[in-house]
Amino acid sequence: MSEGQSGLDAIVQTFQRAKTERRATFMPFFTVGYPDLPTSLHVLQALAEAGADALEIGMPFSDPLADGPTIQHASQVALERGTRLSDCIDAVRTLRARGLDVPLVMMGYLNPLLAYGLERFVTEAAEAGASGFIVPDLPPEEAEEFRALCDAHGLGFTPLIAPNSTPTRITEVAKTARGFLYLVSVTGVTGARDTLPSDLTEYIARVRALTDLPLAVGFGISKPSQARQVAAHADGVIVASALIRLMESEGIEAVRSLAASLRAACVIE
Repeated sequence: MSEGQSGLDAIVQTFQRAKTERRATFMPFFTVGYPDLPTSLHVLQALAEAGADALEIGMPFSDPLADGPTIQHASQVALERGTRLSDCIDAVRTLRARGLDVPLVMMGYLNPLLAYGLERFVTEAAEAGASGFIVPDLPPEEAEEFRALCDAHGLGFTPLIAPNSTPTRITEVAKTARGFLYLVSVTGVTGARDTLPSDLTEYIARVRALTDLPLAVGFGISKPSQARQVAAHADGVIVASALIRLMESEGIEAVRSLAASLRAACVIE
């Protein structure tokens, strides 16, 4: 993120640049504090070094409703080791100090943000170098205050759209978004899957017809062949559980290798 550039501008330009280069934006997720705080920062750095266009900074929460077993476990471990919301803000600050200039989108749930104070959280996150936020359990109808704070600081705000959303709902949600839309690939929770839904292409096209915003797809993408399939139709590819699971079993270098292959698969052939 260049000096004087807003977080939202950085997100918009990242998607534009990837489109110009005929590829989808690669946006991996990793939980701050898993398996411990210093290691999670090294993993996020490794993801950026492997070619991530943007990073989702996972803020651990005790009851992550949209997340499957892998991210739930990572959140629980992070919380047990004392990771708090302030540590997530500090993580963004540290990553910026280490030279990371890709958009850093903080993803987490509403209750910790309310307990911390919405204005305090957005202000401190902006000062630390955050680019935007994804709050899965914040309905657009109730997001006016949070969205206004994002607008005041020039930050992105990304709502989620489910496969069963109606055209009216999609249009309403898109109006609240700042930067891009997050398309949940399945009706369910996060987690690596062997196959993607057969109607995913139609789903992306259905949303595409109702908004000009970039569309990033997440939930279930775990291997390059799936990333390639999504990149052919969407503007962004989000991967989370597969990276966390690999970190647990094989370590940072394996995560770096998978991330690099996923990034390579985002090129449109």
